[in-house]
Amino acid sequence: MSHPQDWTLRQQAEAIRRGDLNARELLQLTLERIAERDGSINSTPVTFEEASLNMLGQAPAGPLHGVPFTVKDMFALPWRAARNGTSFDLIPASASGPFRNLRDAGAVVVGIANQHELGMGTTGAYSAYGRMGNPWKPDHCAGGSSGGSAAAVAARLVAASLASDSGGSTRLPASYCGVVGLKITYGAVPYDGYFGAATTFSAPGIVARDGGDVRLFATSLLQRPLPKQSGSGIRVGVVRDPFWHDINPEIAAAGENALRVSGWHVTEINIEHMELAGAAFLGRLIAEAGVPPNDILATLSAPTRALLLAGMLAPARFVPRADRVRAAIRESLARAFQSVDLLVWPTTPATAPSLDHPWVMLPSGHVAADTANVRHASLANLTGVPGISLPIGLDSAGLPIGLQLLAPWGGEARLLDATEYFERVTDRRFVDLIPPMAR
Repeated sequence: MSHPQDWTLRQQAEAIRRGDLNARELLQLTLERIAERDGSINSTPVTFEEASLNMLGQAPAGPLHGVPFTVKDMFALPWRAARNGTSFDLIPASASGPFRNLRDAGAVVVGIANQHELGMGTTGAYSAYGRMGNPWKPDHCAGGSSGGSAAAVAARLVAASLASDSGGSTRLPASYCGVVGLKITYGAVPYDGYFGAATTFSAPGIVARDGGDVRLFATSLLQRPLPKQSGSGIRVGVVRDPFWHDINPEIAAAGENALRVSGWHVTEINIEHMELAGAAFLGRLIAEAGVPPNDILATLSAPTRALLLAGMLAPARFVPRADRVRAAIRESLARAFQSVDLLVWPTTPATAPSLDHPWVMLPSGHVAADTANVRHASLANLTGVPGISLPIGLDSAGLPIGLQLLAPWGGEARLLDATEYFERVTDRRFVDLIPPMAR
């Protein structure tokens, strides 16, 4: 029989429920796997055996009873403050809203998932805990800001992780690491004890190995049923401009192949004002970020400091302009969803770059990964709708490629229907790919 750490979340939860797997043993195996395997990827820099055992001892008999998971550093825990990828306690220790929902389902926190410093990057190259490596190639980026969540799941350290998504921070690392990453609808869970409460963009996210695992975890996080349907007759809208233009040819080919084999009803559509979306997103996001006290600012990496200080120079008139653009794009998106069920495009325009040089080569030239990634990810955050990234293959360098789907407000179930359907029609050949370090 395979190692319990290699089982899906559903398999772990069911084995514990039946009594075939002892939850305390699974917790110990998880801690051992992290200690043995995490050195090269640095996904889970903090574990707490005693607190985890205490949590397990009090865990109710819910759908996730006894299943270990990691929590991104943006969420406060009863025994640990949230640090947001820094060395400072930024939100006092408390039972944050998302933590409470998962605790009540019986899940057990085993450690802190590493993240990009202050959540202000899509690569995972900067963090007070050290940079995050990709399980497929540890000298490449795991993604950000929830890179530790995606890397830990891909490396089979945990079956699921609580992430967050303010500008693609769940979907982008999921794509880089070859796992499934769901951004939930904005405001769908309590935001207390969560850094996302300070922005109008952020939402908790879930990283797991496949759509079924994400559905199980999301049902507990959202505390509402996500009824399952076939996913076979879904109408998808392909937004060519700008999301299928100026992307790596291998990613474009993989995306086109995914659309062919899916059997979905494909229609090409346009979202009005998309040429202004990036400026609106960045203008509003920088205004909301603020600048930390000097003692914290002095410890941050140069790129993070530059972003924060640049925000101080942005004229206040940009904010109402950004809000007008945001409202117009939301209206256009709502009209698009009257004719299609989902929108689709590649999650990232290129696969994971190296940690030493987090830039990517596109047909237009050499660009910073952050710039390229935000273009593909920010629409879901600007409008608040849910989105998901699912794996659709590997490039010639052996790095994962992801496909992104967006649904209307509250449409998490529809995203999961499409994801699980795609896994079935492809015989799970993409979602079951295993990184070399986990074989």
